[in-house]
Amino acid sequence: MRQEKAPGLLLVDMNQGGLEETARLVGEQAGMLTVTADLADVEQPKRLVELAVDRFGGLDVIVSNAGVLIPGSLRDLTVLDYERTFAVNTRATWLLGQAALPHMEGKGGAIVATASIGAVMPPPMIGAYGPSKAALTGLIRLMAQEWGPLGIRSNSVSPGPTLTGMTQNQYGHPEGRQRREAAIPVRRLGVPEDIANAIVFLSRPESGFINGIDITVDGGMMTTLLQASVSQAK
Repeated sequence: MRQEKAPGLLLVDMNQGGLEETARLVGEQAGMLTVTADLADVEQPKRLVELAVDRFGGLDVIVSNAGVLIPGSLRDLTVLDYERTFAVNTRATWLLGQAALPHMEGKGGAIVATASIGAVMPPPMIGAYGPSKAALTGLIRLMAQEWGPLGIRSNSVSPGPTLTGMTQNQYGHPEGRQRREAAIPVRRLGVPEDIANAIVFLSRPESGFINGIDITVDGGMMTTLLQASVSQAK
């Protein structure tokens, strides 16, 4: 007998403390399940998808948000750091989608990945982060082509400078924060809710005709950077 689909949310993080804090912010729900896992492990995406399907009876949306940034120059970048960056930032999305395919095919579903404006203009000295996000946006476009006919939409969101745990050291000091905000047309850094709103939109039926695109959520910063590049080229 096929299990009926029940409302639910599976939250995954490799940091148990961060996972508990996220669950607290979301609010207690009967259909919430938290799991500690490292998505660099090739076995984890399939396990997590199967866990969600077993618990909730189906799968509607995957938000692939795990990310890692290992600073350093390309000269000093190690193969281990390169491979871990791509494993988390790129490969995990493919493996999650691949595992979800049998459960979403013909039923409809949405996959939303968190990319970065660094995919287009990769900043130096942050290792393979920019290239891994560029590969991610290419992967999303390919998933959209191959899996769109099966009823599965694949899109991504590219944040600009955003206040998160990963960027706390960079933007935690007033001077560094003010310098960055001055380069953003809306004159503020992003907050997680800005990114979450775009992800929710791409997950909902209202965006049902949107497939294979990347939404830039950066307060207009990319426009400024591109304008500066044009001006320098003149």
